[in-house]
Amino acid sequence: MEPGIFGSVFVSLILVFSAFLRVSGNAEGDALNALKSNLEDPNNVLQSWNATLVNPCRWYHVTCNSDKSVTRVDLGNANLSGQLVPQLGQLTNLQSLELYSNNISGKIPKELGNLTNLVSLDLYMNNLSGTIPDTLGKLTKLRFLRLNNNSLTGTIPMSLTTVMTLQVLDLSNNHLRGDIPVNGSFSLFYSISFNNNDLNQIPLFPPPPISPTPTTSSENSATGAIAGGATGAIAGGVAAGSALLFAALGIVLAWWLRRKPQEHFSDVPAEKDPEVHLGQLKRFSLRELQVATDNFSNKNILGSGGFGKVYKGSLADGSLVAVKRLKKECIHGRELQFQTEVEMISMAVHRNLLRLHGFCMTPTERLLVYPFMVNGSVASCLRERADGQSPLNWPIRKQIALGSARGLAYLHDHCDPKIIHRDVKAASILLDNEFEAVVGDFGLAKLMDYKDTHVTTAVCGTIGHIAPEYLSTGKSSEKTDVFGYGVMLLELITGQRAFDPARLANDDAVMLLDWVKELLNKKKLETLVDSKLQGYYIVEEVEELIQVALLCTLNTASDRPKMSHVVKMLEGDGLAERWEQWKKEDIICGELNHCNFSSNNWIINDSTPGLHPEELSGPR
Repeated sequence: MEPGIFGSVFVSLILVFSAFLRVSGNAEGDALNALKSNLEDPNNVLQSWNATLVNPCRWYHVTCNSDKSVTRVDLGNANLSGQLVPQLGQLTNLQSLELYSNNISGKIPKELGNLTNLVSLDLYMNNLSGTIPDTLGKLTKLRFLRLNNNSLTGTIPMSLTTVMTLQVLDLSNNHLRGDIPVNGSFSLFYSISFNNNDLNQIPLFPPPPISPTPTTSSENSATGAIAGGATGAIAGGVAAGSALLFAALGIVLAWWLRRKPQEHFSDVPAEKDPEVHLGQLKRFSLRELQVATDNFSNKNILGSGGFGKVYKGSLADGSLVAVKRLKKECIHGRELQFQTEVEMISMAVHRNLLRLHGFCMTPTERLLVYPFMVNGSVASCLRERADGQSPLNWPIRKQIALGSARGLAYLHDHCDPKIIHRDVKAASILLDNEFEAVVGDFGLAKLMDYKDTHVTTAVCGTIGHIAPEYLSTGKSSEKTDVFGYGVMLLELITGQRAFDPARLANDDAVMLLDWVKELLNKKKLETLVDSKLQGYYIVEEVEELIQVALLCTLNTASDRPKMSHVVKMLEGDGLAERWEQWKKEDIICGELNHCNFSSNNWIINDSTPGLHPEELSGPR
């Protein structure tokens, strides 16, 4: 065969193979490209969505699993407009679809019912119209469904009542009409919101049956009927009056609960009524929690801190919980304020926030009950085990960084009123059974802050995590959380404690942030990364995470990014531009003598045993 002919055949084979990959391996990419084509993107958020790639796993705002299947699409607050496309139903491995706070219009595609692995569907704060597809009832794994603040019409599909996994359903601020479904997983006490619609009230009682009027054919029968009827009338009147009284009381109670669904906290002992709930928030008796924790035995202590001690507990149904016993400082007899703050905490619902399960309030105790997190805290997982290894590999650490950032961004931008954590650190980030980050302890600073606003600096601040302005003024803001988050990132990267006097033995700084800056100034970057990772990480990703941490811990609060911007930077959107911008403005260089620490080979060297740079390369 002639060389030229051979080259032509080879090129043809390559083209055929590429076409095969496009057809067989990129159905998800085609679906996302169809979405991109249907959206207006004035900020070029979707610029990286390149149709020529074999799969979309390298695109910004797209997350894939180890099988290169799309599991998450994050396009919230991206200033997108246009309409959704039915091709989204082809993302069959999708677990989270985040398109909130945009200007998307049109209908919700019924094909979303094909996403049977979907856990979260957030389409709130758009301009969506039309009806809610009844196909959403097929999403048997769905936990979060937020369609509020749109222009949806029609009725609430009865099929949604069969989604037993549903934890949060928000359909408020639409134009829905008709009855609210009451069977299945819906009830008066379910965590749902239907406010500001044209829906009918939920009927509490069926109308009483109408008894037929008795008739007789003889006068004697008529006389007896009159005599007996008088007695029956009295009894019937009493019964009817009682029924009407109870019905009226029930209707008034239901109306009051609907008007103020979470302002009443019944003090019913758990041993008498173990299922006293308000929404999904349960009030426990002190006795129940004493039994669950073996009378708050020291052997059940999971941890302790500025807010109090946390105990592992086992409820009567066998479920495991974590019981936080707040310090006495928060007990000042102000029950209403405590209830208000508990309500605020319970309303913050996000996959990366620790869900409040219940509470207990007595004249001498304040306790909060949370689900038990089997993998503990990030801090505990970072500590060296007997075998010198860590359960947190580099992909998990990246997952923790992004998940905790999303949780904090939700507290700052999507809670009303906003919640400032005030004590962000590795010990406050918990890990579920899949090592997904869950931010805990949020809102507790407010619970502890009854008598004196200056208490929060001493109680809530943790040495090494306190922002400079918080330390000097005692006033916290979202940017104090950003600072604490930045230090937490350094804990993730280095495996070091935020404050460690043991570093003095090597003439190093006791504060982690100062220690990191010293190493960067001395260009001793090889000592930064946690040795327990044993070299298994991606160099470029470590560099990027250090950059985000340094931006978050700038001395001046106004120079730090918002947590929503941190999320975008971690997703690959805008970090390089922001880093270069702040270098030019001499913000970074003003705090570091050495700015250009990023290079292609600042961690890996020839002396690293058993590893080579190519082993650490991977998708960005």
